[in-house]
Amino acid sequence: MPQVEQAFFDASEAMLITDAGQRILAVNPALELLVGLDAASLLGRSPDCFVAPRQGASQCLADWQLLLQQEQGRLEMLLHDAQGRDRPTLFSFRRVRHPSGTTSHHVVTLTALDRSLAGPGPRASREAYFDALTGLPNLKLLTQLLQDAMVHAQGAGETLAVCSLDIDHFKRINDQLGELAGDRLLASFARRVSHLLAGDEVLARVGGDEFVLLLHREPDEAFLERLLTAIRQPIRLDGQTLRLSASIGVTLYPDDEQEGDVLLRHATQAMYRAKQRGRNTYHRFDPGHDRQLQVRQAQRDRFARAIDNDELRLYYQPQVDMLGGEVVGLEALVRWQHPERGLLAPGEFLPVVEGTPLAAALGEWVIHRALRQLSDWQEAGITLPISVNISPVHLLQPDFVARLEALLATHPQVPPGSIKLEVLESAALHDMQAALEAIHRCKSLGIAVAIDDFGTGFSSLTYLRQLPVDLIKIDQSFVRDMLVDANDMAIVESVIYMAKRFGRPMLAEGVETLAHARALVALGCHQAQGYGIARPMPPEQLPAWLVTWPERSEWQGLG
Repeated sequence: MPQVEQAFFDASEAMLITDAGQRILAVNPALELLVGLDAASLLGRSPDCFVAPRQGASQCLADWQLLLQQEQGRLEMLLHDAQGRDRPTLFSFRRVRHPSGTTSHHVVTLTALDRSLAGPGPRASREAYFDALTGLPNLKLLTQLLQDAMVHAQGAGETLAVCSLDIDHFKRINDQLGELAGDRLLASFARRVSHLLAGDEVLARVGGDEFVLLLHREPDEAFLERLLTAIRQPIRLDGQTLRLSASIGVTLYPDDEQEGDVLLRHATQAMYRAKQRGRNTYHRFDPGHDRQLQVRQAQRDRFARAIDNDELRLYYQPQVDMLGGEVVGLEALVRWQHPERGLLAPGEFLPVVEGTPLAAALGEWVIHRALRQLSDWQEAGITLPISVNISPVHLLQPDFVARLEALLATHPQVPPGSIKLEVLESAALHDMQAALEAIHRCKSLGIAVAIDDFGTGFSSLTYLRQLPVDLIKIDQSFVRDMLVDANDMAIVESVIYMAKRFGRPMLAEGVETLAHARALVALGCHQAQGYGIARPMPPEQLPAWLVTWPERSEWQGLG
């Protein structure tokens, strides 16, 4: 059976096909169920055989005949089923033509407006399915019409567009004019948009100043611009000339292959994106981008569980003074001990966390775990300070310092100066004043602050001038290639020069060889960390490394 024919018979909505003379050629099982008659008793008859023979029916049939002369349309009538029950029903017509241009047949879809068999009368039904102010379909009817349209689009291989329209700044307008005038404005808006639609296109009011368009085609740029232009035309109301604008979100089915309620939500998401872009415009929903966002959100949810499930680990990389060879501190570096994927490096999960509230949750976990480790090492006679990385999201939290003080209070035996904070220079501090206040308060607690990855951002001089930092860390990407790349060497020399001029101590990351160490010392940078010194290690390995480090005499006294 051809796919279109199969879709016709499998459709959940009642459908029939007539010839050019309005004789029924085919009905689907859903229609047989709706009218209570089988296909054999309906074939060859006119669809008016199940229209209620009540007062006003003749006018409905006249309207029907008029509709059948058009390409498409819809009409609300009473359906009279085989059990004698009358049910308000929406008849949707679509004319199908021969290649010659003459009418071949009509496709008619019936949507019962009252799903119950003994439901209310026509007036109650209309109030349940149509908006009283504008006369447009409401959300309840739109949901049914959308389902019908999706079935039709799928069967015919066509595109269906769901467009969310929202009047810009309507609340402000409504507050200024009053509710009655606002209602009249909404009615005018509805009429204006309706006049731009073809016979089978639907405009529904789903709430306040929110409307939805169903289009049996993909709206091109010209149509959307024409729609926005029409909305912007002046409206006269009580002697005033008003101008409206609207934001429009568009999603396409089956490109966005979702259920009806999800299509509406996606169109609304796109509409809010249009508002974010400045209003009075449209935005198309991108299913591919949305899937990426869903994957990213799932990754964030999984990482949040990793924090709760204690799956994270801190590794520690030693920092040394290259003049005397002393170990001056440790940097705490987070790893994820994933139950299925094994030990994950930061590059595999930190990009998902950056810029989100999870960054603050991770930073707090790192500080808490570092303090606990400091307490354990202190009992073992190891008193090295630990540097922890702090994201701007975390540092700029209003309660950052208060929560830091609370964490310190849980380990009163650990001196506050044992924790150092490192703020990435490549991460923008959008509120410099708040950052400055937070850093000053940290320093008042005895906590030192360093700028990490210095030289990779765009605010190096600003940070040096405004932030009272205690250490400049030269980014490893410059240090590793400084011996072979003249540009990287020039950057390292410039950073060291600036740090000296501003009176800031320095530490170079990415020191892999003695040649790197000697070059840095010659330039005036004496502190370093890197694979040449030690790789990051779990805490239980540090005591043994501290024992063997003095034996590496080649790293001692490089000055």
